[in-house]
Amino acid sequence: MDALDKTDRKILALLQRDGRISNVDLSRKINLSPTPCLERVRRLERDGYIKGYVALADPAKLNANLSAFIQVLLTSTSTKDLKSFNQQMLDLEEVESCHMVAGGFDYLIKIRCADMRHYQRFLGEKLASIPLISQTHTYVVIESVKSETAIPV
Repeated sequence: MDALDKTDRKILALLQRDGRISNVDLSRKINLSPTPCLERVRRLERDGYIKGYVALADPAKLNANLSAFIQVLLTSTSTKDLKSFNQQMLDLEEVESCHMVAGGFDYLIKIRCADMRHYQRFLGEKLASIPLISQTHTYVVIESVKSETAIPV
């Protein structure tokens, strides 16, 4: 972050809020002419500060309105088993995010399903079929109070 100046930070903040903003509009908002603004954006992309651009879809419209967090405890945390578990998580379409964590369990995964029936099938047919899992605890989301995608800059 030390390599970023105030203008770079403004660019990142604005692009995180609206990745489709035109270069002309972006340059106006940061008080810079379009060419240097575009050069800065390209540098931020090249240097890896900007990893990509996405569209944020509405889960309700895509029949994925139920979200849940699942704590996962594994039977083994050998390097081989961790890699195997990681790959299995990558292959499950319901898994929105998966994090190896320190503490009383090994992983915290976030899933998206259509409803409780879909969740029950996911748990019984997919998650339970992974032999490395010794225990899970699920927390179904009732209401999302805050869900940000932007990283403070």
